[in-house]
Amino acid sequence: MTSYVAFLRAINVAGQKLIKMKDLAQIFAAAGCKNVHTYIQSGNVIFDSKSTNSAALSKKIERTLQQALGYDVPVILRTVAELEALVRRHPFKKIKTGDEVVPFVVFLSNQTKPTPKLPLISIKESLELFEVKDGAAFVVARRKPNGRGGFPNAFVEKELGAVGTTRNWNTVNKIVHFAEALDEERK
Repeated sequence: MTSYVAFLRAINVAGQKLIKMKDLAQIFAAAGCKNVHTYIQSGNVIFDSKSTNSAALSKKIERTLQQALGYDVPVILRTVAELEALVRRHPFKKIKTGDEVVPFVVFLSNQTKPTPKLPLISIKESLELFEVKDGAAFVVARRKPNGRGGFPNAFVEKELGAVGTTRNWNTVNKIVHFAEALDEERK
């Protein structure tokens, strides 16, 4: 069995596409996923599957979600091993982050445009896209004078021609630790 993390795009955001995590876990089980667990409300699902074809598995989960919920939910899959390698690589290690600079990972599916010359800056949104690698875009958001920071999803999708879903770097780390703890429990 392969351990996966499914990142669902745009559920439970601003009161739209609401789904309880218990219901989400049941939908994944109905799609044939095993050992299903969710992590926070933003649509992160850790599970095991016999399938090694992540593209086909993603489509199967998307169909099952559409049938159960009545609307489309893009699903981007990564194996836990891929995410562990990403966390070990730590693409943000040379960037001073904190309250004023927030690191994000935008997980991508099927990038259709070539990667532009990097870094790519959005002054309007105070974003800097500095790396695209292995189906992910790495972005930092700088706080604006009003205290708000930009959110990179729309910017990255437009520039790379891909569907994406964004997670804060801290959340990615916590998901990996949670998945590793689940794996330890099963041993």
